[in-house]
Amino acid sequence: MRLATYNVEWFDNLFDDAGMLLDDNGWSGRQNVRRHEQIEALGIVFTALDADGVMVIEAPDHNGRRATVPALETFARVMGLRARRAIVGFVNDTQQEIAFLYDPDRLSVRHDPRGDPTGKKGAPDAPRFDGVFRIDVDVDTAPELIRFSKPPLELAVETASGAAFRMIGVHAKSKAPHGARTPDEVIRISIANRRKQLAQCVWLRQRVETHLAEGAPLVVLGDFNDGPGLDEYEKLFGSSGVEIVLGIDGPPEERLFDPHARQALQAPLAAKPTTARFFIAKEDRYLSALLDYVMISSDLRDRSPEWRIWHPFDDPAIYGVPELRQALLTASDHFPVTLDISL
Repeated sequence: MRLATYNVEWFDNLFDDAGMLLDDNGWSGRQNVRRHEQIEALGIVFTALDADGVMVIEAPDHNGRRATVPALETFARVMGLRARRAIVGFVNDTQQEIAFLYDPDRLSVRHDPRGDPTGKKGAPDAPRFDGVFRIDVDVDTAPELIRFSKPPLELAVETASGAAFRMIGVHAKSKAPHGARTPDEVIRISIANRRKQLAQCVWLRQRVETHLAEGAPLVVLGDFNDGPGLDEYEKLFGSSGVEIVLGIDGPPEERLFDPHARQALQAPLAAKPTTARFFIAKEDRYLSALLDYVMISSDLRDRSPEWRIWHPFDDPAIYGVPELRQALLTASDHFPVTLDISL
């Protein structure tokens, strides 16, 4: 079984309101990339992945005019993918949905959110992800009200052979200081964004602990916009959001595991794996970061799991295929992460 997470930058821009591909020479939303170029590149990447299920981060928009599922299923049909069925959960207002594209011959999938709905006052104990989480993130005894701009996608999954497990697709709050115009604003917005990102990860960890207590095999995957040692503000809070979700301070049976996160934690001064590559125009260079993860519960570690970051410069087998190498660079600013596991 192959599961993947893939953040596709501006996937929404490749479709019209009817969910049909805009395979033309217009700009895609990615810098200096035409729509037909990005569509072709994504077709190559998804075909090469050949995954049983892909958690698509920044999936096409769902609103009163557009719908995520028809767009993704159109893409799968045009590209001839066996992962041809799509599902979404709670939609959002950001033009960047979380969706799961899967092979219906191998997997049965349903949206199965946990937790109770909340009112505007929120709740402190793992409320439903479209609700409000009440938590004191700045230690002033006045709890903040935290919302997910992109509520995690909670799925109950069963394989064709009858193995059941849970999946949670994640796109956590970005910590980038968007809109900052002065150095002081950069600091203020960065700290505020990190507080919210950490609060979202605490909320997510509460849900993880519920599933682990029930003995449910669990896969948590997506873009966490965070990682061990990723920025200087981490020192103010003691840990990254990724470490919180992994539960690294808990007993082994209650921890989630991702080898790339573990590598970053064990060797903070060494080179880290990377899953994303952003161009910094004012510095005329690329910034690489470890943002995307596939975390599994301890019981799944006995199922021969193998992880792979499809990074064209770090994976020799990928680098040796020029068409795939270029497609990965054209398709998105993130690279897919796959988990091959016996289920």
